[in-house]
Amino acid sequence: MSSHTAHTELKLIGKLILEGDLICETGLHIGAGKGSLEIGGADNPVIKDAFGRPYVPGSSLRGKLRALLEQSSGMAVPAELVYLSRRRGQEVRIHQSDRPGDVICLLFGRNPGRMDRVSGEPIEATNASPARLTVCDAPLDSESITPQMRENLDDELTEVKSENAIDRITSQANPRTLERVPAGARFRLRMVLDVFCPEDRGLLARLIEGLRLLEDDALGGGGSRGSGRVRFANFRMRWRGRGFYATGAAETELAAGADLAGLQALTSQADFEDKLAE
Repeated sequence: MSSHTAHTELKLIGKLILEGDLICETGLHIGAGKGSLEIGGADNPVIKDAFGRPYVPGSSLRGKLRALLEQSSGMAVPAELVYLSRRRGQEVRIHQSDRPGDVICLLFGRNPGRMDRVSGEPIEATNASPARLTVCDAPLDSESITPQMRENLDDELTEVKSENAIDRITSQANPRTLERVPAGARFRLRMVLDVFCPEDRGLLARLIEGLRLLEDDALGGGGSRGSGRVRFANFRMRWRGRGFYATGAAETELAAGADLAGLQALTSQADFEDKLAE
């Protein structure tokens, strides 16, 4: 929990701009849904932009970070989870509380209203919280797909991984194919963390924690079968105080070419939060 209270006043102090590389250590599959199936194509295609290039949706990365932080904070338990959808077979449960200092709700936002808990009485949320974290769609750096890689791909930018599900009684194989962005591909990452009050300055540390957790987890589909291992590198972090937007004041560069360990060391410095001034 943070030091936020129900009386914390919100007024934009500035924005932290975090840009870097998301690098695929193994093939990455973020699905496009069944609506984009093509004759002769993979059973499970990856999502692509209007130019046919794979990308990482900001919603996918943001949702994964939220899930990992909920788990690491002990919030992924029935008494802390609410239903976003109760449709049978398609239930969606996330953490939400009405506590002013709930870091998950501060980072990712919270709407007021009544929601059904997975276990216990419904929650009647009265504390609306604007989301501090914005995660942009991450476009593919096409130059990361080298000519040597292209020679071994099934498509210009993607590979097709074949898998089999084995019936435990008859041993019959049920083949399926999974389109993936290949290992070595690089996506350009951009995230913005809004700082609305002095108490928000500590949220950056939790965001970095989520990114570090993701490096030892998986992004997208097929993670338990080897897909979706990623790492982050080459971070540039800048601070744009309110004066940057109001009067054209200069931004402050806080880090360049850093990895997550470097960012974590920076945020743990005693004077770091003093650098985030209006």
